Amino acid sequence: MIDILIIGGGLAGLASAIHLSQAGLEVVLIEKKDYPQNKVCGEYISNEILPYLQSLGVNPLQLKPKNITHFQLSAPSGKSIQRPLDLGGFSVRRYTLDNFLYQHALQSNTEIHLHTTVENLQFKGDFFEVKTTKGETFEAKVVIGGYGKRSLIDKKLERPFFQDRAYYIGVKQYFQMPFPDDLVALHNFEGGYCGVSKVENDWVNVAYLTTKQSLQQYGTIEALQQKALSQNPFLKEIFENGKPLFDKPFVISNVSFQPKNRVCDHILMCGDAAGMISPLCGNGMAMAIHSANIASDLVIDFFEGKISRTAMEGQYELQWNKLFKNRLFWGKHLQRFMGHSIVSEVSVRGLQWFPALLKPIMQQTHGSPLE
Repeated sequence: MIDILIIGGGLAGLASAIHLSQAGLEVVLIEKKDYPQNKVCGEYISNEILPYLQSLGVNPLQLKPKNITHFQLSAPSGKSIQRPLDLGGFSVRRYTLDNFLYQHALQSNTEIHLHTTVENLQFKGDFFEVKTTKGETFEAKVVIGGYGKRSLIDKKLERPFFQDRAYYIGVKQYFQMPFPDDLVALHNFEGGYCGVSKVENDWVNVAYLTTKQSLQQYGTIEALQQKALSQNPFLKEIFENGKPLFDKPFVISNVSFQPKNRVCDHILMCGDAAGMISPLCGNGMAMAIHSANIASDLVIDFFEGKISRTAMEGQYELQWNKLFKNRLFWGKHLQRFMGHSIVSEVSVRGLQWFPALLKPIMQQTHGSPLE
C-alpha cells in the first residue's frame, strides 16, 4: 500500500509529486508519455506561483525564461492597446519546464512510471485500487488526478462534461523572428484568438484557439492561417515573415471549457482535470500549479491525522472554488468577446478610450503571489 498515486505528469501532477514527496510521503506518479515533450500551450505563467515553486527548491528562473512585463490586445483590424502587467510573469517552453519539474520529482524520490496508462481504478472504502495497461496493480490511500483536460478516465468516471461535444481546437507553432522579450500579446481574428510571446532561446511561441467550424470552413490549418488569422496585420507579419522552426504545427482537439467537479469518486482533481480557464486569460498554467499546492497541503493534513477524508475532499472543493471559480466565470464571459470581428473591434476601441478598465478586468483572472 502506497500513500499517494498521481495520475498524469503535467504541471499539477509534478508539482504535487514534489511537494508530497518532500513531506516524506510515498508517491507514485503515472504518466502516459515521456519527457521532454512539446505541448499546445501559450507558455506564459503568472509570477503568482514563483514563491511556491521556489519554496519547493524549484526555481524556473534557472531556465532563463523571458521576463514578461507588458500585455498587448488587438482586434482583427489591427487596432490595439498595450499596458504594463501589475504582477507580470515569465515565458518558457513546456518542453523545458515539464522536464525540469520531472527531474526535481525524481530527486525528491517520487517513483515515476512512464509510458503507462491507467486502465481501471476503484475506491474500496478507505483505499484505491488502480490497474494499468501494463498489468500493474497499485493500492493507494489517496489518488490525485492531474491528467489534463480530457481523458478516457473521465469517461470511466462518467464525468458529465465528457459528454459535451467539445468544438475548440488549439494550434501552436514556434517561429524565429524579431519580437519584444517582455511582451505577451493576444491578437483576435475572425473565429478565434492567438497568443504570442517569446520563450527561452529567443523562439517566438504562437498559439491560437479556434473552432472546428472555422477549420472546416477553410479546409486546412495553412488556409485558415492565410485567410483568417492573417487578416490581423500583427499575425500577417508573423506568418509571412517568421521562420517556422518545426515542419508542422502542434495541434489538439476537443478542447472544452465546461464545468467539472473537483472531487470525483474521492479523487482530487488538479490542473485542467479540475477545470479549464479560457486561454485568453493567460493563467491556466499558474492555476494548475496553484491547485497542486492546495491539494498537497490538505493531503498532508490528512496523513497527519488533522482532518478526515471527508474534510479533505470538502476543503479542497471549497478552497478551489474560492480561488478559481470567479476566474473561470470571467474567463468564460471574456471569451464571448473574442473571435468575433465586430465585438472585438468595439471592445478594443472601448479600451483605447478607457484604458484604465483593462487593469480590473485582468485582476479578475489573476491572483496574488502564492506563498
